[in-house]
Amino acid sequence: MQDDHAPLWLPRLAAQRGPRFLQIADALQAAVADGSLAPGDRLPPQRLLAVQLGVDLTTITRAYAEARRRHLLEGRGARGTYVAAPKVEWNSMLDLSMNIPPPPEGVDFGDLLKQGVAQVLMRADAELLMTYHLGGGSDAGREAGARWLAPMLGDVDARQVVVCPGAQAAIAASILALTEPGDAILAEPMAYPGLMAAAAQFGRRIVPVEADAHGMLPDKLEQACRQQQARLVYLNPTLQNPTAITMPEHRRKALARIAQRCRLRIIEDDPYWRLADAPPPPIATFAPERVTYLSTLSKCLTPGLRVAFVLMRDPQERERFLSALRAFALMATPLTAALATQWILDGSAAGLMEGVRKEARLRHRMAGNLLAGRYSGAGDGLHVWLELPGYWSSSQLVQATRSEGIAVMPAEAFATVGGTVHANAIRISLGGIKDRGRLQAGLRKLSDLLARRPG
Repeated sequence: MQDDHAPLWLPRLAAQRGPRFLQIADALQAAVADGSLAPGDRLPPQRLLAVQLGVDLTTITRAYAEARRRHLLEGRGARGTYVAAPKVEWNSMLDLSMNIPPPPEGVDFGDLLKQGVAQVLMRADAELLMTYHLGGGSDAGREAGARWLAPMLGDVDARQVVVCPGAQAAIAASILALTEPGDAILAEPMAYPGLMAAAAQFGRRIVPVEADAHGMLPDKLEQACRQQQARLVYLNPTLQNPTAITMPEHRRKALARIAQRCRLRIIEDDPYWRLADAPPPPIATFAPERVTYLSTLSKCLTPGLRVAFVLMRDPQERERFLSALRAFALMATPLTAALATQWILDGSAAGLMEGVRKEARLRHRMAGNLLAGRYSGAGDGLHVWLELPGYWSSSQLVQATRSEGIAVMPAEAFATVGGTVHANAIRISLGGIKDRGRLQAGLRKLSDLLARRPG
């Protein structure tokens, strides 16, 4: 073990090379890379190193914190700080199939969680965090939901907000509350697979309604509504999953008018609105009495919170929704709901979301450069809908990418039951791979595959 009183890796600090704490962290990283420091080596105490380098203690503390963030160091309590064992990447698959937010640069999730939970425990009764909350969330949670929804919908009455354990649970409860077994649920030909899964479990039918480059066609919606005697339509109008289409305002207004005329209830699933670049107002602003509006934190912050906010203005409908929710999910977990509330009210959620937005845009630029000529993304959101050259089918390409260690989603996964898959395409998700370098490698492999013919 290396003598921690005579480190060989000490950097030569220079003002022109940036912040000193980063120079120290970089020197540690270089020493680990070249073998000067090995896993298990003990580092000097922070005060001693500060004296040796002629810097203040705060600089060393920040350097060690940065090195821990890079997984270079680990603390062992009173025994000191040691070089960490290399982090093993157990999952060799490059996952471009899962739509989750990318990790924002410079955000330490561990630190954010520790601070958030500490604030929650300081302000809340621990017993309340470990018991049942059956009314659709706490008062503070509903108030946080109203604040979260304000950029989309303006002033929101917190009493009309329901805190749910994720978007999937909210969609399932909406189906149970607003339809009967055997009913038709109208949706676009390509839609969120979770909708189809919930409808199938509850004995409802998904009926596809024709769409164009702007989304669902209003005249086709009215026609399907009358033919099917439908009471419910599902729409994902902003950065639609999977096509990444954002429905323009005039189309949203037209669909709202159809819903009013046909007395049709709309589930507006809007997980990407706050990630989009200047999106139109939600459909809920044009027909508030006809729309159940759903916004999850899973796509803007992190899926681990399992928190979504649902706005339901009709009190009787809201009570039916809560009864349906209690049948299979009961409630959002109080601790994670309280953490989401804390982050929204203290501004942490806004900062985290802005980091996600920036990282997502950077990754879209990367995809645009590496998939030149094929990329047709909007430059925001979490996914790209990639039309394939004629010599590839989506099923062939999915098999080929898997053999190359890459996972993508084929168009068939999003086809509504009974709908014909008109698109020969795949969905590429840009947030599931944490490291940009690995994402770049995956996109480059995909580009190379697309450039050559099968076989």
